[in-house]
Amino acid sequence: MSVGRFKLLYIPAVLVLAFVAVVGLGTGCQNAEGRDNPTATPPRASATGSQGGLKRGAFTYPVAPRSDQVDDYHGVKVADPFRPLEDPDAPATRRWVNAEIKTTDAYFDGIPEREAIKERLTKLWNYEKFGVPVLRGDQYFYTRNDGLQNQSVLYLQRGVRGTPRMVLDPNTFSKDGTVALSGWSPSHDATLLAYATSSSGSDWQEWFVKTISTGMKHKDDLKWVKFSGASWTHDNRGFFYSRYDEPKEGEELKGVNYYQKLYYHRLDSPQSVDVLTYERPDHKDWGFSGQVTDSGRYLIINVWKGTEQKNLVFYKSLMRREAEVTELISDFKAQFDFIDAYGPVFWFRTDLDAPRGRVIAINIDKPDPANWKEVIPETKDTLLSVNVVSDRFIASYLRDASSYVKVYNLDGSFSHDVALPGLGTVRGFDGERKDYLTFYSFSGFNDPGTIYSYNVAANESKVFRRPKVDMNPDDFVTKQVFYKSKDGTRVPMFITHKKGLKIDGNTPTLLYGYGGFNIPITPSFRVSRLVWMEMGGIYAVANIRGGGEYGQAWHEAGMKLKKQNVFDDFIAAAEYLIDNHYTNSKKLAIMGASNGGLLVGACLTQRPDLFGAAVPAVGVMDMLRFTKFTIGWAWVSDYGSPDNPDEFKALYAYSPLQNIKDGVHYPPTLVMTADHDDRVWPGHSFKFAARLQEAQGGTDPVLIRIQAKAGHGAGMPTAMRIQEQADILSFLVHELHMKADW
Repeated sequence: MSVGRFKLLYIPAVLVLAFVAVVGLGTGCQNAEGRDNPTATPPRASATGSQGGLKRGAFTYPVAPRSDQVDDYHGVKVADPFRPLEDPDAPATRRWVNAEIKTTDAYFDGIPEREAIKERLTKLWNYEKFGVPVLRGDQYFYTRNDGLQNQSVLYLQRGVRGTPRMVLDPNTFSKDGTVALSGWSPSHDATLLAYATSSSGSDWQEWFVKTISTGMKHKDDLKWVKFSGASWTHDNRGFFYSRYDEPKEGEELKGVNYYQKLYYHRLDSPQSVDVLTYERPDHKDWGFSGQVTDSGRYLIINVWKGTEQKNLVFYKSLMRREAEVTELISDFKAQFDFIDAYGPVFWFRTDLDAPRGRVIAINIDKPDPANWKEVIPETKDTLLSVNVVSDRFIASYLRDASSYVKVYNLDGSFSHDVALPGLGTVRGFDGERKDYLTFYSFSGFNDPGTIYSYNVAANESKVFRRPKVDMNPDDFVTKQVFYKSKDGTRVPMFITHKKGLKIDGNTPTLLYGYGGFNIPITPSFRVSRLVWMEMGGIYAVANIRGGGEYGQAWHEAGMKLKKQNVFDDFIAAAEYLIDNHYTNSKKLAIMGASNGGLLVGACLTQRPDLFGAAVPAVGVMDMLRFTKFTIGWAWVSDYGSPDNPDEFKALYAYSPLQNIKDGVHYPPTLVMTADHDDRVWPGHSFKFAARLQEAQGGTDPVLIRIQAKAGHGAGMPTAMRIQEQADILSFLVHELHMKADW
């Protein structure tokens, strides 16, 4: 059993603002562009008409619909004049959106470097991309993209040297590539495949089943599934999954998601007869993830509450039909990630009494905490994940935001280290206890992610698939520096650029950050970063507090009443780059997405003088109303609640929307959002852009790019993604007055 695989079901990492996985100046490792016309510009919502009239410097912005809305928060009156923009279907909002698109398109059409940037992105994007294989017996399932396909294709291969054959091609789901394969789960014997599709980037999934050998599609059609995987019982009769009740008409993308339920679906039966396995109507904010153990004997039920890094663990015997659900861990006191079961002994990775993680064993016949046994103790580094393969624990750690891997025997004694190529990020090691082989990927800022097979007992890694990008990785250099934040905290930062680049304080530099939800930002490859560096830019990643680089304490130092530490860390990173002559404030751009969009919004309103450009993408910009939409209520564990007087004060103090001031000269800003984003409601970005345009006291542009038929980032077709990154790079080149050094 793999913690990494299981976390696809355990959820906090899924429903958080996890766009960080696909943005950071773009991707290039998951999806690719269409075969028929690899240079075609994907559709953006058509712009019809203009409401122009808001003159700011050289720009005339559309006039947004307004209201006299004023809210009372604990006696504090807060105006929300752009409240009408929270309704994207209102005619006035649609007119404003179309007019904004017209304004932004006109801006991009005037940048001469844009087409050359897009051509270079397309050329570099055109390389094979592989997912880490998932083993079922001697059969390996993995995704592959031939280079510019809109969506990656699922393949099956028997043995390391077997011939791959296609199992599922998501590019046939829709003509424009906007219907994505958003989840898949083979049965234990690799004969059946449950798979999910999502449209236009929405978090909503629809699940289907097919027989792998024949390709026959079964009758199964499961709707209103969100934040869930599918876990098969070993008899192949069905699988467990989680869903919500059908939303009211018109609330599908906007409505708040509560009361998730865990069901068992029997193969070839209608969803209406699915068996309700577990629900808690007394806890509307509880979610459930069901996972059948590798032995097939137990159903493990992880209970999550929002994005809180604490969970409950229940289980149910699958050997007896009448077996009840047993509460093994019934207090939200720590995080418990199920690893595997050996007889009555369950192994967990936990941060209980170990902020950086350890492994414990719980005998369910003696479940009292006094009987719990420590197997692998906490170290000074962060234990991210643990897998059991070939009767050994494979433990993946972070040291200063870079991966290393250790192998332990089942009694917890050390066996050996896994040799890695260098500074980078490891993912994978999926498998079962009986398997002798597993797979992992290693990637870095200049490594697109080589896939290795790994013989655990022999401690031998072999290349399974190595992507070939039209670049020389030795042309680039990455170093890690440490700087002090406002309160003296030591913070790491990666800095990457071309070898031989002249560091003279005048180099265009892009600083990226996230800082939330215990998510570490580690070295990774992105085509658009490569193009940025090819043009002579510096790319920097600040590993600020709020993330998971140094365990739970690092995370908690950037939560709730301490959230300002996150912004201070990021501002200090910018000051370090300037003080150490990498760049200057006119040449320094900042970018972040989702929670990182909040980061950029807060920093540009707190220190508008420090930056030459800003790109806040799909950000949470109204910290007083984030709980009102979709899954926003789940982020209270990280942000705090506006309903709490003390937490309201902290939120109000940094909320990007409420801290925009009239007449301030804000840096050139490109706000990014999408019309189907049901993770961070696009109203956040709409209101922020409208207010920033209204307040802008300088002549620099404030633009909003609104992508049609897209969501929070997942599943975006490659054609659309390439155009998005071309626009971001064009904006940065233009506003930082960059002369591309190609």
